[in-house]
Amino acid sequence: MTTPSYRIEPLFLPASLDAPDATDFLEFSDLSDALALETWGNLDRATPRKARLEAWRDDDYEKLRLFFVRLDGRMVARSWVRFTQKENLQDAFLRVDVLDGYSGRGIGQALLRHAEALAAENGRSTLQSFTEHAPGFDPDGPGILRPGTGTGGVPAAARGVLFAAAAGYTLEQVTRFSALDMPPSDGVLDTLEGEAAGIAGDQYEILGWTDRCPDEYVEEMAVLMSKMSTDTPAGALHYDAEVWDAQRVRHVEDEWRRAGLESLVAVARHASSGELAAYSVLQHSDEKPWLAEQDDTLVAQTHRGHRLGMLVKVLNLRRLQKDHPEVERVLTFNAAENDHMLAINIALGFHAAGYDGEWQRRR
Repeated sequence: MTTPSYRIEPLFLPASLDAPDATDFLEFSDLSDALALETWGNLDRATPRKARLEAWRDDDYEKLRLFFVRLDGRMVARSWVRFTQKENLQDAFLRVDVLDGYSGRGIGQALLRHAEALAAENGRSTLQSFTEHAPGFDPDGPGILRPGTGTGGVPAAARGVLFAAAAGYTLEQVTRFSALDMPPSDGVLDTLEGEAAGIAGDQYEILGWTDRCPDEYVEEMAVLMSKMSTDTPAGALHYDAEVWDAQRVRHVEDEWRRAGLESLVAVARHASSGELAAYSVLQHSDEKPWLAEQDDTLVAQTHRGHRLGMLVKVLNLRRLQKDHPEVERVLTFNAAENDHMLAINIALGFHAAGYDGEWQRRR
């Protein structure tokens, strides 16, 4: 049987949302929202248009190529390939999505072949992707595909799972997607903060700022942010250690600001050495006023065991309540095997809201 051929078109990013040539971008954004609604039933995981336009632009650290297929006069499928430019130069991160009503026609296969060919042209030999799975299944029950880490699982019969496995990808890790209903239960933050502070004692000072790291801490923040690539669970997924400096921290902060994100940052500072021992970032956008999203949280290995992860998260949640009482939910992601951070989130009141499968294929 001959596989149908489809016209795969590149998406060109406009200068702004109201530029004359923004039509395709806006339709592509609508398609992305429709795909999120099909999987999750809401737009919690859908990135706002302004943030998409900013995040999808090329910079010194990564480049992104986006494509779509249009049938019946509308965009019905999309793909993207991301190439990091400083580290992970053997890797390409890609994704293919097709609206439910157009699945089973070979569109996804055509987009995947196209994306993989582009990765090969760019010298990338390790391909990574992810599948999304709404709640409604038991990750420890029957009919579950286990990742290489052995922790968690995704439905073996899910369309995305079958598609990835048939294409030669291996499920290496499962990420738990969690949500916290705001505000937290009465007294929870006070209790958890008191317990954590009793363990940390006066060895650490908990500090916070919004959007921009004070100059006096920016070099220390670069050190901490680099550790996200080395000190967090990744299973057998390939990740190089990232090199961060003050310039890279400022680049990320500027990108967040241009994307319309307000970033609440909390850190733990070691009193005797003065070094930053932990940090957490919580973000809010006026385009999604009902929601806040947890970005990175990390405690440096040499400072673990002092409940610093809890202390920085509590500070950010208190600031969020004060500054944005309209927020209804906070979202976060954790590797299923990251027992320590999951325990912190569960204690705060986060509940499982879904799972992502992390896939990899080596050529």
